[in-house]
Amino acid sequence: MTMGGDWKAWDEDAYRTTIIQERESQCRTVFRTAFAPSFNPNPDIIVAATSGGSIATYSISSCLSPQTSSFGGQNFCSLLIAEPRCLIQGHCGPTYDVKFYGDGDDALLFSCGDDGRIRGWRWRELSETTEAHIHLQDDINPILDLVNPQHKGPWGALSPIPENNAIAVDTRSRSIFAAAGDSCAYCWDVEKGEVKMVFKGHSDYLHCILTHNSGNQIITGSEDGTARLWDCRTGKCIQVIDPGMDKKLNGLFPFMSSIALDNSENWLVCGNGRTLTMWSLLARECITRISTNASIQDLMFTNNQVLAAGADPLLTRYDMNGSILSQIQCAPQSVFSISSHPSGVTAVAGYGGLVDVISPFGSHFCSFRCGYPL
Repeated sequence: MTMGGDWKAWDEDAYRTTIIQERESQCRTVFRTAFAPSFNPNPDIIVAATSGGSIATYSISSCLSPQTSSFGGQNFCSLLIAEPRCLIQGHCGPTYDVKFYGDGDDALLFSCGDDGRIRGWRWRELSETTEAHIHLQDDINPILDLVNPQHKGPWGALSPIPENNAIAVDTRSRSIFAAAGDSCAYCWDVEKGEVKMVFKGHSDYLHCILTHNSGNQIITGSEDGTARLWDCRTGKCIQVIDPGMDKKLNGLFPFMSSIALDNSENWLVCGNGRTLTMWSLLARECITRISTNASIQDLMFTNNQVLAAGADPLLTRYDMNGSILSQIQCAPQSVFSISSHPSGVTAVAGYGGLVDVISPFGSHFCSFRCGYPL
């Protein structure tokens, strides 16, 4: 049998490198996406926080090309590999969250990660890049670099720096709130770069955090299975939400994976394992309980409806009574992030470094895999 090619020119190292890069790209996870602020009513730039510690920007318009309409089996592997417009190594370890602070060219982009840092970047510096280019730390430096405090043990030894799993921003008070791995939430002063307040009360590490602006409060969700409302003026917990209270006799303790507020800030939806619960913050009671087929990993409110996604390739839309209105199949086999644009466009992202951009009518604008320049 004759084989094509010259075996003498075979490059074993290059072949091995190609295989490793392909495996790494398929195992990469996008933990969070965010649409960039713009005066353009249509979204174009999306920012991705990945498991490799990077923060990358992608142009949606450059990804608009014919895509496979089926994501079953292995078809998702053939999706477009999008090259980033800008790529920075933001954190040592995974980058878990990104949030914009402010609007337009003067906006800041904040990121947090497994290294216990919160870093702030000038969005103008990141957005001025017109072609894919890897920026090293020496090229674009963060203007803010915050590190979670360490705790002293009984013998004076310092604890490891706790990771930051999520952040929330409040431009009115010029604050950043962090959900940390030491069971605490931290309020940071953006201008001084100092911790203003520590919120203590959870018994396990925090997964999620959001601001409740109308009441000068924050809400946190924890591995201990509860969500807590906190007064930002005193640092005290003012309400504990425990969706699993009636199940604890059976030994079921699902963690609080995600929380979301509606625009009125009167309704809170919580994701606990395979259960969604809707809470009236005014009445302080659970109004709706929904069982799901897979664990929920992210939630958001939109137009008095709830979008939910998690450990299956589906984006599900519920009404306030818990009825399913629609289900859209997604490229990621496990979804970690749902983000929205004021135009109604939605982005979902997750395992495999895959991102879906979905129109307000439920059709796929584009689907792509986050690529890295070599």
